[in-house]
Amino acid sequence: MIFTLLAPWAAAAQSPNFTITGKIGNLNKPAKVYIDYSSDGQGKTDSAELVNGTFKVTGYIDGIANSRMVLSREGIKDKEIYATGTGDVIYVSFGKEKIHITSPDSLYNAKWTGSKVYNELQAFNKTVGPTVMTVHHNANVLLRKASPEQQKDTLYFKTLDKKVQAYRKSRGEQLLEFAKNNPDSYFALQGLSELVSGYSMKPEAALPVFNKLNEKLRLSYTGQGLYKILNAHTVTALGSIAPNFTQNDVNGKPVSLSDYKGKYVLVEFWASWCSPCRAESPNLLKQYAAYKDKGFEILGVSVDNDKAKWLDAIKKDGLTWTQVSDLKGWESEARKVYGISGVPANFLVSPEGKIIGSHLVGEALNKKLAELMN
Repeated sequence: MIFTLLAPWAAAAQSPNFTITGKIGNLNKPAKVYIDYSSDGQGKTDSAELVNGTFKVTGYIDGIANSRMVLSREGIKDKEIYATGTGDVIYVSFGKEKIHITSPDSLYNAKWTGSKVYNELQAFNKTVGPTVMTVHHNANVLLRKASPEQQKDTLYFKTLDKKVQAYRKSRGEQLLEFAKNNPDSYFALQGLSELVSGYSMKPEAALPVFNKLNEKLRLSYTGQGLYKILNAHTVTALGSIAPNFTQNDVNGKPVSLSDYKGKYVLVEFWASWCSPCRAESPNLLKQYAAYKDKGFEILGVSVDNDKAKWLDAIKKDGLTWTQVSDLKGWESEARKVYGISGVPANFLVSPEGKIIGSHLVGEALNKKLAELMN
């Protein structure tokens, strides 16, 4: 979920204020480095071919950037990203700096120089423990190196999984302590965001910690986004008026939730990359066919950032109801207002605009609709 914060939407043209140069072995075409980065709600995707191992990327950011960098020896970005934790992919933060990275073999093992923000990130991770991505990467490396006997041994897998869960639990505990003890640190805000999105920390537990962060962090773009999520549980409580929002449909036409007044509408949050979302599509199609003539509608809200993949998923799944997205990925404004920490997620809204159900999947949705429509 954290990765999808790095949405490649268009940023305003500005003079470059950061530079990343690198030397990774002696790689040449078709090898490429890809970078998705976002800062204060503005994001971009860039890439550079490697020539004798060297590359250069420049860009503009408003503040500290969160980024995903990918090295593909074949020039295929997605192949590395979805390589079950073994791809040459890193998630890093940097500032308005001139950065140089070097490695004899991979991006994952590269050494960074010239970035104070990156150094602070490394110190942060040293304090709270390795990231979830790092833990899974290391576990997958061990799996690849396992002997044929170990790969058939269920006890080996259970032992490895136990270690992964222990690392994850420890990081969660340390993230909370860091956020409490470092109210002036940018990474305290990031850590609290990780707890809410990745560890499902309850808003009532996170709010007191958030409120003690310094004002600049709380009023930042990231801080305000987290604040919306932390307060969403009161905004989206059963019986509350569903927050209105407006996003463009597949043809670029603005669509608002308020357009559905007078009908039951299921606000369905999903994404093309979300397997559980796609698995629910056949059931949604069945329910829509059964009740669309009785005043029932579905409004699909995608947290995609790639329009082509979004449209392809709609076509492949045969979805016939209205679909909207601001194509900001996990930075979707509707997602923040509704406090979604994962997809699929949905809210059932009455003809009067009140929330009368949430997170209804499979038979739970079918039963609720049958009660209302019949």
